[in-house]
Amino acid sequence: MTMKRMLETSFPGINVFLHNYPPAFPKRVLSKVMPVLQVGAIATIMAGDQIFPRFGIAPPPWFYSLRANRFGTMATIWLFGNFAQSFLQSSGAFEVYCNGDLVFSKLAEQRFPSEFELRDLIGSRLPRSPFGKSMGNMLS
Repeated sequence: MTMKRMLETSFPGINVFLHNYPPAFPKRVLSKVMPVLQVGAIATIMAGDQIFPRFGIAPPPWFYSLRANRFGTMATIWLFGNFAQSFLQSSGAFEVYCNGDLVFSKLAEQRFPSEFELRDLIGSRLPRSPFGKSMGNMLS
């Protein structure tokens, strides 16, 4: 939002659109599976002493240690699951286009642009407007 405000202030009248860049397909699938795994793990902690015997196995020793502190275990499962889901949904992209042309790509550059750099890049792409190269240089 800071970059959007800076661009709208530096170049009045331009439209800045923010969009989410989709992550890769395997990451999207895993992010959708994560809540199911969270609920399954919590259900196992809550009802494991009935679930394990139905499969004909004795509850493993780790189950009793996790069950001793149910609230802490469930909170940890929920927090780490949400962290993993957020990580999986993030692509790390910050792509800037001006008139359909790619101006800056965080994925290609492996870094985030500075406000001055982005303002200069956009200003150099608007040659026919009063905010063209001369205005872009004057602002920096």
